[in-house]
Amino acid sequence: MDHSALLAILLLLTTAVFAVFLARSLRLPSLLAYLLVGIALGPHGLKILAEFEEVSSLAEFGVVFLMFSIGLEFSVSRLRSMQAMVFGFGGAQLVITATATTLAAMFGYGQRWEAGLVVGLAVAMSSTAIVARMLSERFELHSRSGRQTMGVLLFQDIAVVPCLILIPALARQPADLTEAMGMALLQTVALLIVLIGLGRRPMQMLLDTVAHRHSEELFVLTALWIVLALGFATHAAGLSLALGAFIGGMLISETMYRHQVEADIRPFRDILLGLFFVTVGMMLDVMYVVTHLPSLLLAVALLIGGKGIVVLLIARLSGSPLNVGLRTAAQLSQAGEFGLVLIQLGFGLKLVPQDVFQLTLSAMLISMFIAPFMIEWVAKKSGEMARGDWAHKAKTIHDIAVGSFTKENHVILCGYGRTGEQIGRFLSEEGIEFIALDISPGIVKKAPPPGGVVVFGNADRLEVLKAAGIARCRGVVISYHDIYSAERVLHLVHQEKGGIPVIVRAADDSAVARLKAAGATEVIPEVLEGSLMIAVEALVQFGIPVEKAMSRIRNVRAERYSTLRAFYENAKALENREEKP
Repeated sequence: MDHSALLAILLLLTTAVFAVFLARSLRLPSLLAYLLVGIALGPHGLKILAEFEEVSSLAEFGVVFLMFSIGLEFSVSRLRSMQAMVFGFGGAQLVITATATTLAAMFGYGQRWEAGLVVGLAVAMSSTAIVARMLSERFELHSRSGRQTMGVLLFQDIAVVPCLILIPALARQPADLTEAMGMALLQTVALLIVLIGLGRRPMQMLLDTVAHRHSEELFVLTALWIVLALGFATHAAGLSLALGAFIGGMLISETMYRHQVEADIRPFRDILLGLFFVTVGMMLDVMYVVTHLPSLLLAVALLIGGKGIVVLLIARLSGSPLNVGLRTAAQLSQAGEFGLVLIQLGFGLKLVPQDVFQLTLSAMLISMFIAPFMIEWVAKKSGEMARGDWAHKAKTIHDIAVGSFTKENHVILCGYGRTGEQIGRFLSEEGIEFIALDISPGIVKKAPPPGGVVVFGNADRLEVLKAAGIARCRGVVISYHDIYSAERVLHLVHQEKGGIPVIVRAADDSAVARLKAAGATEVIPEVLEGSLMIAVEALVQFGIPVEKAMSRIRNVRAERYSTLRAFYENAKALENREEKP
């Protein structure tokens, strides 16, 4: 390797480290950082990576590993439980968006229908990488809008496979198009039958054999071999590398090794996918953006606005409240990583002209830059419209009010999962009444212990807290991990009845200062408590007396929990007196 190549790679890694660090500090997806690195170092920027084709070749495997990961998530049972949302909502979104874009390209921009279809399929895709990560961080994966969004994204992920087959078929001669598409379909069906129908048992046997060797190195090598071998098989059959990787993921998802394989593959996937986004950023011509700003802004508005309107209309027709529809529309209105793959494929096959490619690519990238900010803004604004949600209709408020009507000096439990249920049992045993609020219909059906009531309601709504008797309660316990909702509950509680104790559950120490600043009396990190109990058991098993081990734990808790400090200090003083002769 010559000096200039080594220097370019070093500069690429240095820039990527700083860009990803900055993106994570600003709580933005690292994908955006990689795009910026590609723009800065690519042929339209500093031209440092302009002549290194090895980067592009290696980056293609990022998409291969991403498709493999999606295959690992794909299960027949999951698909069956969400089939109406996946195929109904997701199918309608993809078909309507692609059709409308194709017609606009043909009649508005004078393009051939093949080019319009490629652009339509590309812009119909949304970013799984951006949206899924944001929903996970905001704890909204299981909200109504989150379920709709993930259903559509799942359909789009599945639809990428036939799109990767269709686009190369469009590049054939018109007379051969039908025959080519028919052959591609037959090839795909035959390959799926062979690999999926006959591949499950060999895959299970292979992984069982490797796992029995108890070698992590061998297991990782085998997982990598599966990805590349199946990718090679589909590529040799005239299909895409990504299709083989997707099938490999599906085969492994049926085994007990799915989660281990996913953990082993993730570092390769994330790094190579980062390189892929760097190469995508290298394609963006900044001067083109500057010189074609009016038409580009129009294209961005059409992309975001058009997709948003389509999703909102489908959501409303499916019975979603307006605020839920708006959230879903914001989460799906940007372009996605697979859309970039499709538009790049169409351009490489000369289906899409240079000017259309550059305009579409620029609009797609800008929509992905805008997406995190738009999702956050719409989430805040739509919260003010939550009266349209059925959780806040009159009947639900009435049910909550009836449940709390006879209660005085009670406790309000926000969330009644495993933790909330355990807290409720302790309160009941001490004769303290409580009312628990939860938004899971299955949990609401649970029979509470004596003195407790479990009702449907979202605790981060003021009218729900009022109906639950916030003015008459003695305290509040927030027992779920949603930091954003916990902050809203804290604000509302102190707004209505400041001074009452509010205990908040947290996953770890990262949110403690934030929640205490929002008004929490105490924040209990699960990681801390779990690690303390593991430490006690370890000390006892390793020969340390139980009393000494528990004393160490009490010291840690005395330092950590201010409200219990006096108790632990008194207990320590009592121990010291008992130890004296």
